[in-house]
Amino acid sequence: MIYLDHAATSHPKPAAVVDAMVAFLRDVGASPGRSGHRLSAQAARLVFEARESVARLLGVSDSRRVVFTVNATMALNLALQGLLGPGDHVVSTSLEHNSVARPLARLKATRGVTETVVPADAAGVLDPQRVADALGPRTRLVVVTHASNVTGALQPVRAIKQAIGTVPLLVDAAQTAGAVPLDLERDGLDLVAFSGHKSLLGPQGVGGLALGPGLQLAPLVTGGTGSRSESEEHPTFLPDALEAGTPNTPGVVGLGAGAELLLARGVEATREAEVRRFQRFLDGLRGVPGLALQGPPDAASRVASASITLANRGPSEIAHLLDRRYGILVRAGLHCAPRAHRALGTFPTGTVRLSAGASTTDADLDAALAALAELTRP
Repeated sequence: MIYLDHAATSHPKPAAVVDAMVAFLRDVGASPGRSGHRLSAQAARLVFEARESVARLLGVSDSRRVVFTVNATMALNLALQGLLGPGDHVVSTSLEHNSVARPLARLKATRGVTETVVPADAAGVLDPQRVADALGPRTRLVVVTHASNVTGALQPVRAIKQAIGTVPLLVDAAQTAGAVPLDLERDGLDLVAFSGHKSLLGPQGVGGLALGPGLQLAPLVTGGTGSRSESEEHPTFLPDALEAGTPNTPGVVGLGAGAELLLARGVEATREAEVRRFQRFLDGLRGVPGLALQGPPDAASRVASASITLANRGPSEIAHLLDRRYGILVRAGLHCAPRAHRALGTFPTGTVRLSAGASTTDADLDAALAALAELTRP
């Protein structure tokens, strides 16, 4: 089996991640911050250490501003619903995932929020000036995906932030956290939503939101936190203000182990090796007859995802044949991003996405190229 669906979920998980989760479940198992006994204290320490690791990885100097959620979708909802009020204006893009588009649709219907959608260019890349030009007097937020989950195209988020000035910028880093160097404070970003189960190498069921200094959000959920239990008012200090209920502690521990691995390897070094490997793959794709590749032509301008179509077969058929005939696992369809496919002209059938990850080898990518070449033959 060759797994090329890392943009959905990385697989297999590193042994260190699995071992950390098993050790927690076997040896600790208690709820963090909910009791005074030693196991609860140990659980709280493990959550703190994971928060510290993720903060270092994302360039957040105060780890209390890293809030854990169940996934990137919840993190994006937390930011969007926590910032946007009645009559506010938001700027988004033609590349956004449904995790942004659907909450915004609801906010438009329920709070009267207005939205301007900025289109990307033919290569699927945003012009920072066009984003700035979309600002208005009631603009409360700009939201941009760091890399399209369809084409993998990287967006110039630092330049976008410089162009929009003091307007808060929310970056959807589901595809880039752990894969592309990202520094919230150095890059001047205000909010970064991340997924734990993709390039951060953690399990499903955990993600988070990193907040810039001084930024405050209304909580999405209120309830138990283990702090200020004498009051019916929800805590206002971070991270408790935005983390209600018992956390997915095994997931957070696994995420922390993944972050530690990435810190030890170095995201910059990992990214350089990935670009070299994936450029060879992109060059090979361009040599397949009848194959159309979406997005930028060079690997340095994208994450390790390639969205393709073949002239003689539909995306679902290609994915089915790659799985059943060649043992290559990919994703076909709209990838929960119909906006992007409309912009690319690949709606409603979508594309086939082949996405590499930490465990992908040159041999895996060569096998995929060979299989695609065979599928184009009459």
